[in-house]
Amino acid sequence: MPDKYLVTLTSEEREDLKQLTRRGTLSARKLKRAQILMLADAGHPDETIAQMLHAGVSTVHRTRQKCVEGGVEFALKEQPRPDSQRKLDGKAEAFLVATACSDPPEGRAEWTMQLLADRLVELKLVEAISGETVRRTLKKTSSSLG
Repeated sequence: MPDKYLVTLTSEEREDLKQLTRRGTLSARKLKRAQILMLADAGHPDETIAQMLHAGVSTVHRTRQKCVEGGVEFALKEQPRPDSQRKLDGKAEAFLVATACSDPPEGRAEWTMQLLADRLVELKLVEAISGETVRRTLKKTSSSLG
């Protein structure tokens, strides 16, 4: 069955994609999308492209579709992921750092990530938060917790 979305790149777009794929600072997703577009422009079917690039057929199809409907830049661009807003605002982050730097609870030698997460929930600064989110937030700070 022929592909519904036929990618036809201009010579300038083709050259831009070649230059893009030769750079070393490109994200893996953007690189794969650029390769998909170049192979689609060369006339390869979705299944072949998917096998060549070790990608899913649906990924190839969606990339083709985005290119046809919105252009090359739209197809290369990362779309915002749903529910990706920050768990901690500035006030909660500051409280987390201050708590991590304070004395641990009675009977504990030090704060754990889960204890810190539980404290934030207990004080109703957040509805729910994981220990991993606490770890990543603390890692971003320049304060020494040790």
